[in-house]
Amino acid sequence: MTAAGFVLLLLLGVPIGLVLCLAAVLFIVETGNPLLFDSYAMRLFGSLDNFGLLAIPLFILIGELMNGAGITTRLVRLASIFVGAFRGGLAHINLLANMMVASILGSATAQIAMMSQIMVPEMQRAGYDRAMATGITAYGGLLGPIIPPSIVFVVYAVLAQVAVRDMLIAGIVPGLLLGGLFMGTVAALGWRHGFPRGEVPAPGARGTALRQALPMLAIPLVIIGTILGGFGSPTEAAAIGALVALGLGLFHTRSLRLADLPAILLRTGVNTALVLFLVAAAGVFSWVLIYGQIPQMVAVSVQAVAGTPAGFMLLVLALLLVVGTVIDGIPGLIMVVPILLPIATGVYGIDPLHFGVVASITLILGLLSPPVGIGLYVAASVSGVSPLRVFTVALPFFAVACAALVLLAVFPWLSLALL
Repeated sequence: MTAAGFVLLLLLGVPIGLVLCLAAVLFIVETGNPLLFDSYAMRLFGSLDNFGLLAIPLFILIGELMNGAGITTRLVRLASIFVGAFRGGLAHINLLANMMVASILGSATAQIAMMSQIMVPEMQRAGYDRAMATGITAYGGLLGPIIPPSIVFVVYAVLAQVAVRDMLIAGIVPGLLLGGLFMGTVAALGWRHGFPRGEVPAPGARGTALRQALPMLAIPLVIIGTILGGFGSPTEAAAIGALVALGLGLFHTRSLRLADLPAILLRTGVNTALVLFLVAAAGVFSWVLIYGQIPQMVAVSVQAVAGTPAGFMLLVLALLLVVGTVIDGIPGLIMVVPILLPIATGVYGIDPLHFGVVASITLILGLLSPPVGIGLYVAASVSGVSPLRVFTVALPFFAVACAALVLLAVFPWLSLALL
Protein backbone atom coordinates (compact mmCIF):
# COMPACT_ATOMS: atom_id res chain seq x y z
CA MET A 1 0.00 0.00 0.00
CA THR A 2 2.80 2.43 0.87
CA ALA A 3 4.64 1.94 -2.43
CA ALA A 4 1.42 2.26 -4.45
CA GLY A 5 0.42 5.40 -2.55
CA PHE A 6 3.89 6.88 -3.04
CA VAL A 7 3.81 6.36 -6.81
CA LEU A 8 0.21 7.61 -7.07
CA LEU A 9 1.04 10.83 -5.20
CA LEU A 10 4.04 11.44 -7.45
CA LEU A 11 1.94 10.89 -10.58
CA LEU A 12 -0.68 13.33 -9.25
CA GLY A 13 2.00 16.01 -9.04
CA VAL A 14 1.98 16.36 -5.24
CA PRO A 15 5.13 18.22 -4.06
CA ILE A 16 7.83 15.74 -3.13
CA GLY A 17 8.08 16.97 0.47
CA LEU A 18 4.39 16.23 1.07
CA VAL A 19 4.77 12.89 -0.75
CA LEU A 20 7.48 11.83 1.71
CA CYS A 21 5.45 12.90 4.75
CA LEU A 22 2.28 11.19 3.51
CA ALA A 23 4.19 8.04 2.54
CA ALA A 24 5.46 7.83 6.12
CA VAL A 25 1.87 8.11 7.39
CA LEU A 26 0.74 5.36 5.01
CA PHE A 27 3.55 3.12 6.20
CA ILE A 28 2.59 3.60 9.86
CA VAL A 29 -1.05 2.77 9.03
CA GLU A 30 0.03 -0.28 7.01
CA THR A 31 2.19 -1.65 9.84
CA GLY A 32 -0.68 -1.26 12.29
CA ASN A 33 1.49 0.45 14.91
CA PRO A 34 -0.22 3.77 15.76
CA LEU A 35 2.28 4.40 18.57
CA LEU A 36 4.70 5.55 15.86
CA PHE A 37 2.53 8.64 15.42
CA ASP A 38 3.71 9.77 18.87
CA SER A 39 7.23 10.19 17.46
CA TYR A 40 6.19 11.57 14.06
CA ALA A 41 6.34 15.29 14.91
CA MET A 42 9.54 14.83 16.91
CA ARG A 43 11.23 13.13 13.95
CA LEU A 44 9.96 15.83 11.58
CA PHE A 45 11.41 18.73 13.57
CA GLY A 46 14.40 16.81 14.92
CA SER A 47 15.70 16.39 11.36
CA LEU A 48 16.39 20.14 11.27
CA ASP A 49 18.38 20.13 14.52
CA ASN A 50 21.73 20.27 12.76
CA PHE A 51 24.22 23.15 12.81
CA GLY A 52 25.37 22.34 9.27
CA LEU A 53 21.95 23.25 7.87
CA LEU A 54 22.58 26.89 8.78
CA ALA A 55 24.93 27.03 5.80
CA ILE A 56 21.99 26.64 3.39
CA PRO A 57 20.28 30.02 3.96
CA LEU A 58 23.67 31.72 4.01
CA PHE A 59 24.74 30.18 0.68
CA ILE A 60 21.37 31.17 -0.82
CA LEU A 61 21.84 34.70 0.57
CA ILE A 62 25.28 34.93 -1.06
CA GLY A 63 23.72 34.07 -4.43
CA GLU A 64 20.99 36.70 -4.02
CA LEU A 65 23.52 39.36 -2.99
CA MET A 66 25.76 38.43 -5.90
CA ASN A 67 22.90 38.86 -8.35
CA GLY A 68 22.07 42.26 -6.93
CA ALA A 69 25.71 43.39 -6.92
CA GLY A 70 26.37 42.75 -10.63
CA ILE A 71 29.22 40.39 -9.83
CA THR A 72 28.45 37.89 -12.60
CA THR A 73 29.07 40.36 -15.46
CA ARG A 74 32.49 41.23 -14.06
CA LEU A 75 33.43 37.55 -13.76
CA VAL A 76 32.47 37.01 -17.42
CA ARG A 77 34.81 39.83 -18.42
CA LEU A 78 37.57 38.28 -16.31
CA ALA A 79 37.09 34.90 -18.01
CA SER A 80 37.46 36.58 -21.43
CA ILE A 81 41.03 37.60 -20.54
CA PHE A 82 42.14 33.98 -20.18
CA VAL A 83 40.29 32.12 -22.95
CA GLY A 84 38.67 34.79 -25.14
CA ALA A 85 41.14 34.50 -28.04
CA PHE A 86 40.72 30.72 -28.59
CA ARG A 87 38.54 29.19 -31.30
CA GLY A 88 35.14 29.00 -29.67
CA GLY A 89 36.36 31.72 -27.32
CA LEU A 90 32.89 32.74 -26.14
CA ALA A 91 32.02 29.11 -25.39
CA HIS A 92 35.20 28.79 -23.30
CA ILE A 93 34.39 32.09 -21.59
CA ASN A 94 30.93 30.71 -20.83
CA LEU A 95 32.31 27.60 -19.11
CA LEU A 96 35.11 29.38 -17.24
CA ALA A 97 32.70 32.06 -16.01
CA ASN A 98 30.31 29.31 -14.91
CA MET A 99 33.11 27.72 -12.87
CA MET A 100 33.83 31.06 -11.20
CA VAL A 101 30.17 31.72 -10.49
CA ALA A 102 29.72 28.13 -9.24
CA SER A 103 32.27 28.78 -6.50
CA ILE A 104 29.95 31.50 -5.17
CA LEU A 105 26.37 30.58 -6.08
CA GLY A 106 26.10 26.83 -5.45
CA SER A 107 22.72 26.37 -7.20
CA ALA A 108 22.45 24.89 -10.68
CA THR A 109 18.98 26.17 -11.54
CA ALA A 110 19.70 29.74 -10.46
CA GLN A 111 23.04 29.70 -12.23
CA ILE A 112 21.59 28.31 -15.48
CA ALA A 113 18.86 30.97 -15.53
CA MET A 114 21.31 33.80 -14.80
CA MET A 115 24.03 32.73 -17.23
CA SER A 116 21.50 31.98 -20.01
CA GLN A 117 20.33 35.58 -19.87
CA ILE A 118 23.92 36.86 -20.10
CA MET A 119 25.74 34.45 -22.40
CA VAL A 120 23.23 33.03 -24.91
CA PRO A 121 22.43 36.38 -26.64
CA GLU A 122 26.15 37.23 -26.78
CA MET A 123 27.04 33.86 -28.33
CA GLN A 124 24.22 34.09 -30.87
CA ARG A 125 25.39 37.55 -31.96
CA ALA A 126 28.88 36.09 -32.42
CA GLY A 127 27.57 33.41 -34.81
CA TYR A 128 26.81 30.42 -32.54
CA ASP A 129 23.71 28.31 -33.01
CA ARG A 130 21.25 29.43 -30.29
CA ALA A 131 20.47 25.86 -29.17
CA MET A 132 24.18 25.02 -28.91
CA ALA A 133 24.82 28.20 -26.91
CA THR A 134 21.96 27.26 -24.59
CA GLY A 135 23.27 23.72 -24.16
CA ILE A 136 26.80 24.89 -23.33
CA THR A 137 25.39 27.33 -20.78
CA ALA A 138 23.18 24.66 -19.21
CA TYR A 139 26.01 22.17 -18.81
CA GLY A 140 28.23 24.91 -17.43
CA GLY A 141 25.53 25.48 -14.82
CA LEU A 142 25.83 21.82 -13.88
CA LEU A 143 29.03 22.80 -12.06
CA GLY A 144 27.03 24.98 -9.64
CA PRO A 145 26.06 22.27 -7.15
CA ILE A 146 29.47 20.54 -7.36
CA ILE A 147 32.15 23.19 -6.82
CA PRO A 148 31.89 24.49 -3.22
CA PRO A 149 29.73 25.98 -1.85
CA SER A 150 27.08 23.37 -2.65
CA ILE A 151 23.62 23.18 -1.13
CA VAL A 152 23.19 19.64 -2.49
CA PHE A 153 26.37 18.50 -0.72
CA VAL A 154 25.27 20.17 2.53
CA VAL A 155 21.95 18.30 2.39
CA TYR A 156 23.74 15.02 1.67
CA ALA A 157 26.16 15.59 4.56
CA VAL A 158 23.22 16.05 6.93
CA LEU A 159 21.43 12.96 5.59
CA ALA A 160 24.58 10.82 5.75
CA GLN A 161 25.78 12.32 9.04
CA VAL A 162 29.22 13.19 7.68
CA ALA A 163 31.14 16.46 8.12
CA VAL A 164 29.84 19.21 5.84
CA ARG A 165 33.41 20.49 5.47
CA ASP A 166 34.66 17.12 4.20
CA MET A 167 31.75 16.79 1.78
CA LEU A 168 32.41 20.23 0.27
CA ILE A 169 36.13 19.51 -0.11
CA ALA A 170 35.34 16.17 -1.79
CA GLY A 171 33.53 18.08 -4.55
CA ILE A 172 36.51 20.24 -5.59
CA VAL A 173 38.42 17.73 -7.76
CA PRO A 174 35.26 16.29 -9.43
CA GLY A 175 34.10 19.84 -10.19
CA LEU A 176 37.41 20.77 -11.77
CA LEU A 177 37.47 17.44 -13.66
CA LEU A 178 34.04 18.08 -15.15
CA GLY A 179 34.94 21.68 -15.99
CA GLY A 180 38.12 20.57 -17.76
CA LEU A 181 36.31 17.84 -19.71
CA PHE A 182 33.61 20.30 -20.79
CA MET A 183 36.25 22.74 -22.05
CA GLY A 184 37.90 19.90 -23.96
CA THR A 185 34.53 19.07 -25.49
CA VAL A 186 34.09 22.71 -26.56
CA ALA A 187 37.54 22.61 -28.19
CA ALA A 188 36.64 19.43 -30.11
CA LEU A 189 33.26 20.78 -31.21
CA GLY A 190 34.86 24.09 -32.14
CA TRP A 191 37.30 22.35 -34.46
CA ARG A 192 34.55 20.17 -35.98
CA HIS A 193 31.86 22.84 -36.43
CA GLY A 194 34.10 25.84 -36.98
CA PHE A 195 33.14 27.88 -33.94
CA PRO A 196 34.11 31.54 -34.41
CA ARG A 197 37.36 32.70 -32.87
CA GLY A 198 37.10 35.14 -30.03
CA GLU A 199 38.59 38.58 -30.08
CA VAL A 200 41.93 39.25 -28.41
CA PRO A 201 41.24 41.74 -25.60
CA ALA A 202 43.12 45.00 -25.84
CA PRO A 203 45.76 45.57 -23.12
CA GLY A 204 43.69 48.40 -21.64
CA ALA A 205 40.55 46.25 -21.57
CA ARG A 206 42.44 43.46 -19.80
CA GLY A 207 43.60 45.80 -17.06
CA THR A 208 40.10 47.20 -16.57
CA ALA A 209 38.54 43.74 -16.40
CA LEU A 210 41.14 42.61 -13.87
CA ARG A 211 40.60 45.65 -11.64
CA GLN A 212 36.83 45.22 -11.72
CA ALA A 213 36.72 41.45 -11.18
CA LEU A 214 39.58 40.64 -8.80
CA PRO A 215 37.75 41.95 -5.70
CA MET A 216 34.86 39.63 -6.61
CA LEU A 217 37.14 36.62 -6.24
CA ALA A 218 37.40 37.47 -2.55
CA ILE A 219 34.05 35.73 -2.00
CA PRO A 220 35.09 32.19 -3.10
CA LEU A 221 38.57 32.69 -1.64
CA VAL A 222 37.11 33.55 1.75
CA ILE A 223 34.64 30.66 1.68
CA ILE A 224 37.00 27.95 0.42
CA GLY A 225 40.02 29.32 2.32
CA THR A 226 38.14 29.35 5.62
CA ILE A 227 36.98 25.75 5.10
CA LEU A 228 40.25 24.31 3.77
CA GLY A 229 42.38 26.23 6.29
CA GLY A 230 40.32 25.01 9.22
CA PHE A 231 39.59 28.58 10.35
CA GLY A 232 35.86 27.95 10.59
CA SER A 233 33.01 25.66 9.68
CA PRO A 234 31.21 25.90 6.33
CA THR A 235 28.42 27.78 8.12
CA GLU A 236 30.85 30.36 9.47
CA ALA A 237 32.59 30.59 6.09
CA ALA A 238 29.22 31.21 4.43
CA ALA A 239 28.42 33.98 6.94
CA ILE A 240 31.72 35.72 6.20
CA GLY A 241 31.15 35.26 2.45
CA ALA A 242 27.72 36.89 2.75
CA LEU A 243 29.26 39.89 4.53
CA VAL A 244 31.92 40.19 1.81
CA ALA A 245 29.26 40.00 -0.94
CA LEU A 246 27.19 42.65 0.84
CA GLY A 247 30.21 44.94 1.20
CA LEU A 248 31.17 44.54 -2.45
CA GLY A 249 27.65 45.28 -3.61
CA LEU A 250 27.26 48.36 -1.44
CA PHE A 251 30.70 49.94 -1.68
CA HIS A 252 32.56 48.49 -4.71
CA THR A 253 30.06 47.85 -7.52
CA ARG A 254 27.48 50.19 -5.93
CA SER A 255 24.78 48.14 -7.68
CA LEU A 256 23.23 47.12 -4.38
CA ARG A 257 21.18 49.44 -2.16
CA LEU A 258 20.04 49.00 1.41
CA ALA A 259 16.47 49.34 0.12
CA ASP A 260 17.02 46.09 -1.86
CA LEU A 261 17.78 44.03 1.25
CA PRO A 262 14.18 43.30 2.40
CA ALA A 263 13.32 41.72 -0.97
CA ILE A 264 16.62 39.79 -1.00
CA LEU A 265 16.03 38.46 2.51
CA LEU A 266 12.45 37.49 1.64
CA ARG A 267 13.58 35.49 -1.42
CA THR A 268 16.30 33.87 0.69
CA GLY A 269 13.78 32.89 3.35
CA VAL A 270 11.32 31.39 0.87
CA ASN A 271 14.00 29.35 -0.93
CA THR A 272 15.47 28.21 2.40
CA ALA A 273 12.05 27.07 3.62
CA LEU A 274 11.57 24.94 0.51
CA VAL A 275 14.91 23.15 1.02
CA LEU A 276 14.52 22.68 4.78
CA PHE A 277 11.01 21.28 4.44
CA LEU A 278 12.45 18.62 2.15
CA VAL A 279 15.13 17.83 4.74
CA ALA A 280 12.50 17.55 7.49
CA ALA A 281 10.35 15.26 5.34
CA ALA A 282 13.45 13.17 4.60
CA GLY A 283 13.98 12.62 8.34
CA VAL A 284 10.52 11.08 8.74
CA PHE A 285 10.83 9.07 5.53
CA SER A 286 14.24 7.67 6.53
CA TRP A 287 12.91 6.79 9.98
CA VAL A 288 10.07 4.64 8.67
CA LEU A 289 12.33 2.99 6.07
CA ILE A 290 14.78 1.94 8.76
CA TYR A 291 11.95 0.78 11.04
CA GLY A 292 10.60 -1.36 8.21
CA GLN A 293 14.10 -2.77 7.46
CA ILE A 294 13.79 -1.68 3.83
CA PRO A 295 17.58 -1.12 3.36
CA GLN A 296 18.30 -4.66 4.53
CA MET A 297 15.80 -6.14 2.07
CA VAL A 298 17.19 -4.07 -0.81
CA ALA A 299 20.74 -5.10 0.16
CA VAL A 300 19.92 -8.76 -0.40
CA SER A 301 18.66 -8.05 -3.92
CA VAL A 302 21.60 -5.78 -4.79
CA GLN A 303 24.21 -8.30 -3.64
CA ALA A 304 22.80 -10.81 -6.10
CA VAL A 305 23.64 -8.41 -8.95
CA ALA A 306 26.74 -6.46 -7.82
CA GLY A 307 29.53 -8.53 -6.33
CA THR A 308 32.19 -5.81 -5.95
CA PRO A 309 32.20 -2.20 -4.70
CA ALA A 310 32.91 -0.94 -8.24
CA GLY A 311 30.03 -3.02 -9.61
CA PHE A 312 27.72 -1.63 -6.93
CA MET A 313 28.72 1.96 -7.72
CA LEU A 314 28.10 1.44 -11.43
CA LEU A 315 24.70 -0.07 -10.61
CA VAL A 316 23.92 2.97 -8.46
CA LEU A 317 25.07 5.22 -11.31
CA ALA A 318 22.65 3.60 -13.77
CA LEU A 319 19.79 3.64 -11.26
CA LEU A 320 20.24 7.28 -10.27
CA LEU A 321 20.54 8.44 -13.87
CA VAL A 322 17.02 7.08 -14.37
CA VAL A 323 15.77 8.55 -11.07
CA GLY A 324 17.38 11.92 -11.88
CA THR A 325 15.46 12.24 -15.14
CA VAL A 326 12.14 12.49 -13.25
CA ILE A 327 13.07 13.84 -9.80
CA ASP A 328 15.14 16.92 -8.89
CA GLY A 329 18.55 16.55 -7.21
CA ILE A 330 17.76 17.24 -3.53
CA PRO A 331 14.46 15.29 -3.45
CA GLY A 332 16.21 12.46 -5.28
CA LEU A 333 18.94 12.35 -2.65
CA ILE A 334 16.35 12.39 0.10
CA MET A 335 14.64 9.37 -1.44
CA VAL A 336 17.66 7.19 -2.23
CA VAL A 337 20.25 7.95 0.48
CA PRO A 338 18.36 6.22 3.34
CA ILE A 339 18.06 3.08 1.22
CA LEU A 340 21.38 2.90 -0.65
CA LEU A 341 23.90 4.48 1.74
CA PRO A 342 23.62 1.75 4.43
CA ILE A 343 24.24 -0.84 1.71
CA ALA A 344 27.22 1.08 0.30
CA THR A 345 28.93 1.50 3.68
CA GLY A 346 27.78 -1.64 5.51
CA VAL A 347 27.95 -4.25 2.73
CA TYR A 348 30.59 -2.92 0.34
CA GLY A 349 32.71 -0.74 2.65
CA ILE A 350 32.42 2.32 0.37
CA ASP A 351 33.41 5.67 1.87
CA PRO A 352 30.23 7.73 2.44
CA LEU A 353 31.93 10.82 0.94
CA HIS A 354 32.78 8.92 -2.24
CA PHE A 355 29.23 7.60 -2.46
CA GLY A 356 27.84 11.08 -1.84
CA VAL A 357 29.86 12.71 -4.62
CA VAL A 358 28.81 10.11 -7.21
CA ALA A 359 25.15 10.04 -6.11
CA SER A 360 24.86 13.82 -5.99
CA ILE A 361 26.47 14.50 -9.38
CA THR A 362 24.44 11.74 -11.03
CA LEU A 363 21.17 13.17 -9.74
CA ILE A 364 22.26 16.70 -10.70
CA LEU A 365 22.87 15.46 -14.25
CA GLY A 366 19.17 14.60 -14.26
CA LEU A 367 18.48 18.36 -14.20
CA LEU A 368 19.50 18.35 -17.87
CA SER A 369 17.85 15.10 -18.95
CA PRO A 370 14.31 14.56 -20.29
CA PRO A 371 11.49 14.03 -19.41
CA VAL A 372 11.61 16.43 -16.43
CA GLY A 373 15.05 18.09 -16.59
CA ILE A 374 14.25 21.27 -14.65
CA GLY A 375 17.57 22.90 -15.60
CA LEU A 376 17.01 21.99 -19.24
CA TYR A 377 13.58 23.63 -19.25
CA VAL A 378 14.88 26.72 -17.44
CA ALA A 379 17.66 27.23 -19.99
CA ALA A 380 15.30 26.58 -22.92
CA SER A 381 12.65 28.90 -21.51
CA VAL A 382 15.08 31.77 -20.94
CA SER A 383 16.64 31.30 -24.39
CA GLY A 384 13.43 30.63 -26.33
CA VAL A 385 14.58 27.25 -27.70
CA SER A 386 12.93 23.82 -27.65
CA PRO A 387 14.19 21.74 -24.66
CA LEU A 388 14.51 18.63 -26.85
CA ARG A 389 16.59 20.59 -29.38
CA VAL A 390 18.90 21.79 -26.59
CA PHE A 391 19.34 18.25 -25.26
CA THR A 392 20.03 16.86 -28.75
CA VAL A 393 22.74 19.36 -29.73
CA ALA A 394 24.36 19.11 -26.28
CA LEU A 395 24.55 15.28 -26.28
CA PRO A 396 28.39 15.35 -26.41
CA PHE A 397 28.38 17.11 -23.02
CA PHE A 398 25.96 14.53 -21.62
CA ALA A 399 28.25 11.73 -22.83
CA VAL A 400 31.31 13.41 -21.31
CA ALA A 401 29.48 13.90 -17.99
CA CYS A 402 28.53 10.19 -17.95
CA ALA A 403 32.15 9.22 -18.67
CA ALA A 404 33.33 11.44 -15.80
CA LEU A 405 30.80 9.78 -13.49
CA VAL A 406 32.11 6.34 -14.41
CA LEU A 407 35.64 7.49 -13.53
CA LEU A 408 34.42 8.92 -10.23
CA ALA A 409 32.50 5.73 -9.44
CA VAL A 410 35.42 3.39 -10.16
CA PHE A 411 38.25 5.51 -8.70
CA PRO A 412 37.39 6.75 -5.17
CA TRP A 413 40.62 8.77 -4.86
CA LEU A 414 39.25 11.33 -7.33
CA SER A 415 36.74 12.33 -4.66
CA LEU A 416 38.96 11.77 -1.61
CA ALA A 417 42.25 13.20 -2.91
CA LEU A 418 42.12 16.45 -0.90
CA LEU A 419 40.96 14.87 2.37
